[in-house]
Amino acid sequence: MTAKDCIKGRRSIRKFKEQPIDRELLSEIIETASYAPSWKHTQITRYIAVTGELKDKLAAECTSAYPKNGEIIMQAPMLIVVTYIKGRSGFERDGSFSTAKEGSWQMFDAGVAAQTFCLAAYEQGIGSVIMGIFDEAKAASLLNIPEEREIVALIPIGYPDEEPVAPRRKPVEDLLSFQ
Repeated sequence: MTAKDCIKGRRSIRKFKEQPIDRELLSEIIETASYAPSWKHTQITRYIAVTGELKDKLAAECTSAYPKNGEIIMQAPMLIVVTYIKGRSGFERDGSFSTAKEGSWQMFDAGVAAQTFCLAAYEQGIGSVIMGIFDEAKAASLLNIPEEREIVALIPIGYPDEEPVAPRRKPVEDLLSFQ
């Protein structure tokens, strides 16, 4: 599979088969995702794999703002919780901001890493969907996330049980300008 095939072929998957994901395969996906670029090579993104009762508890207690997310998480065999280490990406060693973007680079780096993870998973036949609507404080409490880390996204993963078609894309003329 070429990079272009991977990028164009990956879809947000919301229906999964019951088949569990092998830990070695997940480790391989994370190793590939570790090559995502980051601010000054800070590599702040961390992943937590959640299964079983804790996954179901996160689905039940952290998705009331958008219950459909809870349903998706419940039937996925695994949930990846994407976190980052605060105060590194976009910051100088003294804690000051490196650019006018201030702390936004943390989310940028975590987003790049999350998409890289999803592409690496897709290459291995694993479907995913990146979720941003959830009760972050409740999820952090249930997962005992340390103060120096922040949850960015929830990514249910598993072997796809659907084949969504690609949504229409904007033409290049709308996306690209030259000056």
